[in-house]
Order: sequence, then C-alpha cells, then structure tokens
Amino acid sequence: MPLEAVRSISEAEEASRKMKSDAVAAAKKAAADAERDGRAELENASRRAAGETERLLQQSEEKAKGVALKLAEATEKKKAELRQSAELRLHEAASFIVERIVNG
Repeated sequence: MPLEAVRSISEAEEASRKMKSDAVAAAKKAAADAERDGRAELENASRRAAGETERLLQQSEEKAKGVALKLAEATEKKKAELRQSAELRLHEAASFIVERIVNG
C-alpha cells in the first residue's frame, strides 16, 4: 500500500506540473494574442487617424480657398471704389487748379 500511495502522489504531482505547464503556455499564448490584437488595433486606429487628418486638411484647404476668393472679390470691389473716388477727385482738383489759374 505505501508503494501505491507513493505512486498516487507522484501521479498527482505530475498532473499538477502538467496543469501548471499548460496554464503557463495558455497564459503566454493569451498574452501574445492580446499583444498581436492590440498592435493590429493600433495600426487600424493610426490608419483611420491619417485618413481623418487628410480629410480635415482637404476640407480646411477648400474652406481657405473660399475665404481667399471672397477676400479677393471684396478687395477688387474696394479697389474699384477707390479708383472711382480718386478719378472724381482728380477731376475736381484739375478744375480747382484751372479756376485758380484763370481767376488769378
């Protein structure tokens, strides 16, 4: 009976070692899988962020072009108004000078 007890204990210890070894292997695999999945998710997030950045950049450029076009139109309008005002004043100044010369 003592030999049978020793054998039983040895088998239990071996089963315990195998269970521990299997648990360590499963934990390592789970950690490796989690790391792989995490890296894949990080890469996907990075791609999505790059795409979103590109979209926002294009959107900003289009908006800036629109603002620049409106600003250019406003500037041209103001320039035309100033030119018209200057031409009117030029005629007034010329009339004033001619009047001074003629009237002495």
